[in-house]
Amino acid sequence: MADRLVVLHRGVLPPNADDIERLADTVYATEEELPLLLPGADALFCWHSLTEAVAGAWPKDPARAPRWVHVAAAGVDPLLFPALVDDPDVVLTNSRGVYDGAIAEYVLGLILSLAKDFPGTWEHQRRREWRPRDSERIAGRTALVWGTGPIGRAIARMLRAVGMRVTGAGRTARVDDPDFGTVYEGGNLRTGLADADYVILAAPLTPDTRCMVDAAVLAAMKPGARLVNVGRGALVDEEALVRHLAAGRLAGAALDVFAEEPLSAASPLWDMPGVIVSPHTAGEVAGWRDDLAGLFLDNLARRAGGLPLRNVVDKERGYVPGDCRGVSVR
Repeated sequence: MADRLVVLHRGVLPPNADDIERLADTVYATEEELPLLLPGADALFCWHSLTEAVAGAWPKDPARAPRWVHVAAAGVDPLLFPALVDDPDVVLTNSRGVYDGAIAEYVLGLILSLAKDFPGTWEHQRRREWRPRDSERIAGRTALVWGTGPIGRAIARMLRAVGMRVTGAGRTARVDDPDFGTVYEGGNLRTGLADADYVILAAPLTPDTRCMVDAAVLAAMKPGARLVNVGRGALVDEEALVRHLAAGRLAGAALDVFAEEPLSAASPLWDMPGVIVSPHTAGEVAGWRDDLAGLFLDNLARRAGGLPLRNVVDKERGYVPGDCRGVSVR
């Protein structure tokens, strides 16, 4: 039997649990059970990914901490706590690649919904009101995609395919990127923001990106522009966003992620004109759980065979580097 594996869940197990159990001595743990079951485990599979429970349950003795942690998500921010990040013997992997196409389609759908005012059409239909009105074209409009990883690149390719002009924002400025053309450095975005009709957030949440869209960034955006966030809610200063929307300086926003989830019923974002709120579902399409579980099973088999793992996260940066070639873990 292989090493001991703890699977963190919230009532629903991975669809390929039987296959996982054939490769590892598997124990299933809820958030409440994790502090008892995690110490001494060789590996942790965070099937329930958006949780702070791992930090609270992490063994104080590094010798009893798992050597490998895999998260069923692209974002790993809940796992970037000091004991895990600072331990060079702990390898962290994520589910990069599972969500790219689905999120790109979702972003295109959100942009079309804003430009064509589909929410208004549905409301008029509900009221049985016949209200002809003009809408907007998206072809020829400019989209700035903030985040140049696989999800951001899939978004860029999708928007280019429908005739939008696309630029990017990332760690390093460049002018010849195959998907974005011009990429602005994240701290020097004034020109890119002033030109963009849509600013799309697809960056990971790290100390450098937390609240990166603050009042100053919102003020630098083109009047009448719209913000789309499919990254992490904490990328945005939500109070500043509400103020800019209420003042009419921005035409709207489409938000799939929020600083606190579920979004409070008291949040003004629910009722603001031109705002679309969705419950963190941009990547959740038919078969997505099978894809997540399959990626983990592949990594588990690689580990058992001494092969390099896929999607090894640079724990200092908080994401998988583009040049990552994998790490073997035993």
